[in-house]
Amino acid sequence: MPKGLQTYDYLVFVLYFILIASYGFWIYKRKKSATVNTQDFFLAEGQLTWWAIGASLIASNISAEQFIGMSGNGFRLGIAISAYEWLATVSLVVVAVFFMPVYLKNSIYTMPQFLKTRYNETVAMIMAIFWLFLYIFVNLTSILYLGAIAINNLTGGANFHLIMIGLAVFALFITLGGMKVIGYTDVIQVMVLIIGGFITSYIALTVVGEKYGYGSNAIAGFNHLLKVAPDHFKMIFDKPSTGATQKQIDDYSSLPGLAMMAAGMWIANLNYWGCNQYITQRALGADLKTARTGILFAAFLKLLMPILVVLPGIAAYVLYQNGALQQQMLSNGTLNQDNAYSSVVGFLPIGLKGLSMAALTAAIVASLAGKANSISTIYSLDIYKKYINREASDKKTVSIGRGIIIVSLIIAIIINWQDTLGIGGKGGFEFIQKYTGYISPAIFPVFLLGFFWKKATSKAAITGIIVGVILSIVFDKFIVGWAGNETLIYTAYTNGHGGFEIPYLIQMGLVFAFTMLTMIVVSFIDTKGQTHENDLVQDTTRYQLSNAHLAMIIIVLGLVAALYIRFW
Repeated sequence: MPKGLQTYDYLVFVLYFILIASYGFWIYKRKKSATVNTQDFFLAEGQLTWWAIGASLIASNISAEQFIGMSGNGFRLGIAISAYEWLATVSLVVVAVFFMPVYLKNSIYTMPQFLKTRYNETVAMIMAIFWLFLYIFVNLTSILYLGAIAINNLTGGANFHLIMIGLAVFALFITLGGMKVIGYTDVIQVMVLIIGGFITSYIALTVVGEKYGYGSNAIAGFNHLLKVAPDHFKMIFDKPSTGATQKQIDDYSSLPGLAMMAAGMWIANLNYWGCNQYITQRALGADLKTARTGILFAAFLKLLMPILVVLPGIAAYVLYQNGALQQQMLSNGTLNQDNAYSSVVGFLPIGLKGLSMAALTAAIVASLAGKANSISTIYSLDIYKKYINREASDKKTVSIGRGIIIVSLIIAIIINWQDTLGIGGKGGFEFIQKYTGYISPAIFPVFLLGFFWKKATSKAAITGIIVGVILSIVFDKFIVGWAGNETLIYTAYTNGHGGFEIPYLIQMGLVFAFTMLTMIVVSFIDTKGQTHENDLVQDTTRYQLSNAHLAMIIIVLGLVAALYIRFW
């Protein structure tokens, strides 16, 4: 297997870069008012079509977190990790039907603005600061780190730090053009990542078929995976019983069976897709019909993601177990699951490796650009414009926004220079999910009750956020030492390093439940059962669906149900 990339691979990659850069510059020049108009720069208001919104949602979501982190979990856990993708399609349906009408009816442009409208300025300010820290120190940083690691592996061990800087500069070039440039370049990016991802999966399955005597046949390769790795095609893990192996315990701790279906998985998905500036920003500048169609289009694309990122990981597992990829899967002499995708890419012919690297880079850059733009939007509109310079012009606000983009990327590079956060010490996908999970079960109840319960008060929201974050830390770091490994509400499992941990998706469910209860109790005490006054405009007629949207929803939900029935 040839190691690293060859001249033609680099040529394909350079052509991709030129294409994206040229198209982005053309979009930028077509509407230069985006340089001075805040609504255009941050939201591309009214400029994105449904297909651009859907493609941008996926391009911003699919990054090194999936290509590297989720593929690595495919190597370790198998198709069960697809729950994040397939249940995300259901979450997108919920967002399209119930969340977007509220946002658009109230002309919401940022998530802190929603919290100010529904609750008060204090709630909005607290969450704006929370989100900035989360986006910069967890999301942006980890995406940049994992992306640099992946491309470093693909190129056969180039300079990690130089690659990281290059990715940041590439993302910066796209981001400074504003949301319209991001949205329309994302259409090309998502085409490249889907085509490149399908080719990689096809080649990986074909290699499996050839290696085990089935010929150059991807279907035969897939069937062989089903035969020799049945444990990697199980969606729901059983709760470990007495005598369970450490691997069974670790697998369940990552994806705790049916328990996660009633707890953390829904919180993670609904909070991410419905209450996340980074994602919702794509649809907030459109009308309801366009936004809904774009979100449901993204739900269809989301169904494809396990084919692109999980199957290569399973193929790498089978090949590794049978003596192949022994060197490619190592990092510093030890097995590293996050090397699964780049190891499989090594089987691609010259030229197609370049396309695969372009696909991976497309995913990384689109995600970095989207995250940086959201950081810029929250800081500029919810902090700078409100608390630092209320009289700032659009031109000044946009200028500040561009400066924050540069600053946030520099911070991410500095943190990653020596892997300060220890992202390389654990699976990248789980790193992001776990530390995002410190905040999401505290945030989501505030949104959920804000949407659908008029009695929720500002004091309850603030109390809920504080209690939720504290409980996330307590359940993760202290509760097992205080209350033991087995209680009425949780079971802690050995982590293989001398300690015991509650599965983090279970932690999220528990924190969410206690936060909801806290907010409800505080709201009743605060209002004595009366409706809390707020400025949120409700319009139940906007929940009504067109026949086209209803058909899309039925098809999406039917496909998810079929996949779960097949791989239960």
